[in-house]
Parts: sequence; structure tokens; C-alpha cells
Amino acid sequence: MLSKCVAFRVDASAEVGSGHVMRCLALADSIRTKGINVLFVCRKNTGSMVDLIAARGYVCESIGEPGCDFEKDAQEVRKAIIKRFPNGVSWLVVDHYGLDARWEDKVRGCCRRLMVIDDLANRPHSCELLLDQNYEDPSRYQGLVPADCRMLLGPEYALLRPEYAANRGSDSLRRRVLRTVFVFFGGSDPADLTGKTLKALMAPGLIHLKVDVVVGGSYIHHESLSRLSNERGNTTIHGPQLHLADLMMAADLAVGAGGVTNWERMTLGLPSVVITLAENQVPISGLLHQRGIIRLLGKSDDVSVEHIRDALLDEIQSQKYLDRIVPSMATCDGQGTGRVLNAML
Repeated sequence: MLSKCVAFRVDASAEVGSGHVMRCLALADSIRTKGINVLFVCRKNTGSMVDLIAARGYVCESIGEPGCDFEKDAQEVRKAIIKRFPNGVSWLVVDHYGLDARWEDKVRGCCRRLMVIDDLANRPHSCELLLDQNYEDPSRYQGLVPADCRMLLGPEYALLRPEYAANRGSDSLRRRVLRTVFVFFGGSDPADLTGKTLKALMAPGLIHLKVDVVVGGSYIHHESLSRLSNERGNTTIHGPQLHLADLMMAADLAVGAGGVTNWERMTLGLPSVVITLAENQVPISGLLHQRGIIRLLGKSDDVSVEHIRDALLDEIQSQKYLDRIVPSMATCDGQGTGRVLNAML
């Protein structure tokens, strides 16, 4: 049986976004229901989300300014864990693209087992458990993990809050006239794709649609977005949310990024027009587009207001969004967090 302490090493920032922290919080919430203590260890970045982590009731140790090497990071993490749990933790979960087997070997003294959350498959790991919720192909990690490492691969293991599975209905409930659009581009959205999308939704063929917009805690374009919202009308701007399930269920089409929210939308059968915000989102979004699960417009730097407008007008006229409901729901069922916890237990 897993003992009473699990630590997470994860970061958020204006550049990295909020997805790593949000999926770790989903797993942490599930772990906490088993009476297990949870510790977060995060670096002091701008937009680190440590206040949100603390607001959710977790102890969060901050380990200094960004930019240190892996050896110093490992030393600071060990110190933070031993400070709270002198005997170490049963599991250390690391969700960080900048850390690899060299770091993992150096933190072994403060944890019994190590779990890595990754999807890049571009560096070696020293771990007992590896989770890649994006890809199902084990060959991607050949030679990168120990022979006895257990791998949890694909959206079957997507780390989502329980509200998504709880709100999941039949695909027939989704087959309705497009009236409401949901817009969300993560915690920071530095390129202000939120504003671009709202401008696109002011086109004559789209102005009648109801729009729900969610902006994250690191979003900085509030003033211009408020002006656009008032000018457009029929638009509601929401701040950071505990989860997005209710707003997604009320929508008929989403416009958003290609990260964790892909799996949230797919669980609920919400068709989506996707714009990638980071390089790691490009391959998986391209694969989902090829399978007819999402509509991918491209990278944030390459997508204009006109591109978004034309895609949305086409969705309404052709009703292509209806064809993506069934494959979306068949790909992700929202039960992944429980499956990952069972593997840890």
C-alpha cells in the first residue's frame, strides 16, 4: 500500500503555461482522497501558480529563482522534501521537460519510487513509472527508460478532474444547432489568441453566437478584451476556473489550444478548432487532426483573425463539427486519473 506522502516537482510560468500544474493538481486531488499527504515543489517563476496550489489546500515549497542547472535543482528538491518528510516520500512525480535521468538519479535519496510525466520522448529517464497521456506508441521510449519501467500511454490515462467524466453524456446530446462557442487558450495566452478569436467572432455570420471566454491568471490583455466584449455583445468573460466542464457542456464548439484541454473537450464530446501555442503541441494536434478528431488551424504565429473567422464560418455552414463528436468521445473517457492512481497504488 502506498504510504502517506507523495511529492510533485512541477513548474508553471508565463512561457511554459499552466497545463503541467493543472494535470498534477488533478492527480493530487485524487491522491488526497486516499488520505495521502501531498507536497508540491515549484520554482519561483513569473506565473508560477503557487498561490493556486496553496488555495487548493496543498503545501508548496518554492525552491528559488529560475535558471539553475539540474544538480542545483535536485539538491533544492531533496532539501524541500526532507524538510517536510524527513523519511522521504513514497512517490516523487516529476512533470518537467527540462529534467531527465541525471536529475532523477540525484533525487533517489528522498523518494522510494519515481514517476515521470512526459510526451516529448527526447531524453532518458530513470523511473519506475512513465506517463505519456498523448501517445500510445511504446517504441518512442525505447532505450530511454529502464527495462522494468511500467509505461502508461495514451489518452486512456489523461489526468483530468472528475467533473469531466461526471458530465459526460451520450454523443446524441451533442448533435444540436451551433449556438454557443467556448474560447480558452490556457493560463497566459501571450499571443492574445483570445482577442483574435473574439475579433473573428464579430463577423456578420458569427455575431449572433453566444460566446463564453475564459482567461487564466497570467493573462495580461484584460483591457482590450473587455472592450472587444462590450463591442461585440452576447459575450461573457470568465476568470480562472476550478474546472471548465460546465462551460464546455454548455457550448457547441470550442476554439482553443492543443494542450491538456484537448482531452477535456474530447471527454465531453465538444468539437474544437485548435491553434497550437508551443512546439510540443504540434505533433499530437496534427495526429488528432488527421484522425478527424479536431480541426487544426496551425501555430499561433501563423494564424490570423481571418483564418479563425473563415474556419468558424465553414463549421457553421458545413456542420463539420458534428462529425468530430463520436471520435472525440471514443478517444478519451475522462477516467485516466483513476487509472494512474491505481497504477501507483
